[in-house]
Amino acid sequence: MFSDSGNRSVALGSPSPARCLTSVNERSVHAGYASRMNSEHVTARLPCAASIRAGRDWIAEAIANLVEEQDGCAETPMLELRLSGFPHIGFLLKDESAHPTGSLKHRLARSLFLYALCSGRLRQGQTVIDASSGSTAISEAWFARKLGLPFIAVMPRSTSLAKQVEITDLGGHCALVEDGEDMTQHARDMVVRQNACYLDQFNLAGSATDWRGNNNIAQSLLAQCRRLAAGDPDWIVCGAGTGGTSATLGRYLRYVGSHAMLCVAEPAGAAFAQGWHHADRSRLATRKTCIEGIGRSRVEPCFAFELAESVLEIDDEESIAGAWLLERWLGRRFGGSSGTNLAAALRLASAMRETGQSGNIVLLLCDKGERYADTLFAPDWLAQRGYAPEARLAALAGIAGDALVPDNPACL
Repeated sequence: MFSDSGNRSVALGSPSPARCLTSVNERSVHAGYASRMNSEHVTARLPCAASIRAGRDWIAEAIANLVEEQDGCAETPMLELRLSGFPHIGFLLKDESAHPTGSLKHRLARSLFLYALCSGRLRQGQTVIDASSGSTAISEAWFARKLGLPFIAVMPRSTSLAKQVEITDLGGHCALVEDGEDMTQHARDMVVRQNACYLDQFNLAGSATDWRGNNNIAQSLLAQCRRLAAGDPDWIVCGAGTGGTSATLGRYLRYVGSHAMLCVAEPAGAAFAQGWHHADRSRLATRKTCIEGIGRSRVEPCFAFELAESVLEIDDEESIAGAWLLERWLGRRFGGSSGTNLAAALRLASAMRETGQSGNIVLLLCDKGERYADTLFAPDWLAQRGYAPEARLAALAGIAGDALVPDNPACL
């Protein structure tokens, strides 16, 4: 301590009184500036609460709309068939064409919209875009109209005209790309240009679908099988488009401890089959297919090889013959992928019969066949492309034992 001329004691190292005054003033200035800056900073970053509430209200209303639709949607029927060629094997056909939009993609479309809403990616008035070969896009167009949203489907030019008409009739727009071009990349580019919401079925089908239950296709299917007093089936047969359905089935079967096995039915040479057989996700399809909705050219992100106990490759002519045979048996048409599933189911049944096994096989009827009236059910269209399914039809009918088909399949 020392004394200054005014006999005041000042600590060593302390600023002078004048300096103290300056420091206080500086601190006041800096504090005021900081306070003002902080206030401005916070104010600038605060979002408009009213706008957020309005947006959340619309999201809540949209979600309630979708949940109400799901709760009010009747369960798709299970058709029971007994074929004379397989007296000890039952065939159960899960008719997903009974959905309001005519295909199993109705479930996926609803899930994709719910996922986009709950993920904060979809807002009121925003354009919705997805890449699809048709059935998913029809279902998405239906839900977009229900929510009052514009919808654009990016799809191959070869997609059946009937599907394109359905989409436009629902208020959607079809953006066609040449066959062989990457429709998903076209969709992504369009999303950026329009600041749209990309539903992205090929990447998000597995994430959007609740495989633990919530009335997904696996839960519904097993419950119906058990109501038939048949217990769980030995095999479930489905195709792979996005891979979401097969992944949901495979995961749910393990989740509930079911012993049912999963068979993925693929067009010959398609990517899921190539990747599964070689345990290689880089594999590409070795040939093209005319069966819409399945038979991807590359391994999609949702393909889960480890969940399939079997993968059977079905030639396009055999798939078409399978669709024709379903029409003969059931009196109405189903799409080509349903024929693929039937052909695979008959192969499994033949293998079971040869080894003395009995049991039940469930296969999915994926979509209604009216969409393919000008393609798979049109003789001129088939002839122009070199398809002649008649011999395959006779062979499948012979294997099945065409004579005995129940007059009134059970609808559960």
